[in-house]
Amino acid sequence: MAWSIAEVARISRVTSRTLRHYDEIDLLPPAWIGSNGHRYYEEADLLRLQQILLMRELGLGLREIRAVLDSRLDRVAVLREHHRRLLAERDRLETLARTVGRTIAELEEGGDKGKMTGINKPENLFEGFQTPSETEAEVRERWPRAWEQTRQAVEAMTSEETERWQREVTAQMIRMAEFMVAGTPVSDPAVQDEVDANYQQICRFWTPNAAAYKGVGQTYVDDPRMRANFDRIAEGLALYQRDAMTVYADARLS
Repeated sequence: MAWSIAEVARISRVTSRTLRHYDEIDLLPPAWIGSNGHRYYEEADLLRLQQILLMRELGLGLREIRAVLDSRLDRVAVLREHHRRLLAERDRLETLARTVGRTIAELEEGGDKGKMTGINKPENLFEGFQTPSETEAEVRERWPRAWEQTRQAVEAMTSEETERWQREVTAQMIRMAEFMVAGTPVSDPAVQDEVDANYQQICRFWTPNAAAYKGVGQTYVDDPRMRANFDRIAEGLALYQRDAMTVYADARLS
């Protein structure tokens, strides 16, 4: 069964113009083009479009999305990770909605002055909010100057600079994932060259010594949000990245 570009645009809510652009950059070529010049898509193309839209939701650029789709990564595993993160975010938003709903109800009970009749469990006011992890707080405490330098540098970036930096970081993660999937040891020179690129990226903001760079790698594993950023590319990537950074720090920074 095949669907025309107009039908795909209707069912996916992606404009025909966007679909044509995806074809032009070879991200989503149609299965075939009819004698009338119209593009037609088959089931495999719809599944690929779904993956593209999922990764767009997660903040990846088109270049990085194509690299993921064209790589040897297990697409089912990638989809499972997307699914896990979406369910976790759904649960968080449901909790946050209950928190706000409960606060509205209690304020309404307080009358026209908008005061709550009483707070039996203050922690209920904050259910569902995202807060810095213990690991993030530890990083701030251990390297306060580096943290502040990084924060100021990131805030000073233009939107174009931020987007370019994010693309570079994501591209590095994808290349590391390909090494991991291929079974390349973390000590391999090619892997270590990629880690060097990671180190140089960090040095744009501050220059970590061996211990600090190992600490950054450990943060990738210990901080749930950072680990999710890596593992959404490939399961186990955070651990692989940390181990590669440890080898790099011992060999080049000690």
